[in-house]
Amino acid sequence: MNAPQGGASPSAPAPLTGVVLLNMGGPDSLSAIRPFLARLLSDRELIRLPLAPVTQPLFAWIVSRVRARKVKTYYEEIGGGSPIAELTDRQRAALEALLAETGGNFRVYVGMRYWYPLAKHAVLEMKEDGVERGIALPLYPQYCAATTGSSLSDLRRWMRWAGTAFPMAEVTSWPDHAGYIAALGEKITETISGADSPEGTHLLFSAHGVPKSLIDGGDPYQAEVEKTVAAVMEQFPGTPHSISYQSRMGRTEWLKPDTVEEVFRLGREGVQILVVVPVSFVSDHIETLHELDIRLKETAREAGIATFLRVPAFNDSPAFIRALRDITLSAAGQS
Repeated sequence: MNAPQGGASPSAPAPLTGVVLLNMGGPDSLSAIRPFLARLLSDRELIRLPLAPVTQPLFAWIVSRVRARKVKTYYEEIGGGSPIAELTDRQRAALEALLAETGGNFRVYVGMRYWYPLAKHAVLEMKEDGVERGIALPLYPQYCAATTGSSLSDLRRWMRWAGTAFPMAEVTSWPDHAGYIAALGEKITETISGADSPEGTHLLFSAHGVPKSLIDGGDPYQAEVEKTVAAVMEQFPGTPHSISYQSRMGRTEWLKPDTVEEVFRLGREGVQILVVVPVSFVSDHIETLHELDIRLKETAREAGIATFLRVPAFNDSPAFIRALRDITLSAAGQS
């Protein structure tokens, strides 16, 4: 057959780029709580024990059993499991649709660190789909070795295991990305407008806590949280604010101030309208739906604070998905 005359031959399709959204995951049922915790407590990049090959399996087995009993009630009170897998899949679908509008050849996957779908599944799907290059996009705005670092290491291990040969670009953090900061400011503005009077509002940025030893060892997490807050507060000049750290666990020293202790301090200072910003979380899960919405709200009441408001997590809000699109395109060299 002769080649068509008078026109250019059709161009080859662009290489398929696989984008992996990485997050911690969460138990999707009550029966999943203990195995989820066992996976989490077995992570040597998160929990650092002496003689870890010997001590960590026993530690994970014992503590997951004790901890599961305690948190089971929490998960029952938010519907019987974490919604993070469903919410992350909605983020995946929304991001893939938005990337399709750019004309690029992208497919988006989800890889959780401690529960399903695991990074292993994302790697196998990418291999089956014929992905030719990849982008690892952790859903942790601020870098921490215990979250971002652990998730990226986990993804690399599964790629070696699967024998994948395509290159994988890694996004390490995006604490002051313009789109992310604008999206966070938008959520805060919407929440403040729901108060009876915005006068006297205090913004409390609550980030997930980590052991202080990590920061003392050079981890940039605390500095990146502060970078995010500084960028956001440019949109709210003159509004009082502070930073605290939640989810403290165990006896080791964690970053301070603790969120509960900070709320009591603010109560003593006479704060009447408290707006809590879950600054290191992009999806709703146990730390927002129970730790903040139920337990911290009760703490605020005990502290004498009249109005407690929690800024919603992004989940699949359009402004946040646009920020993820821009971060992805930058990592792909298309910004």
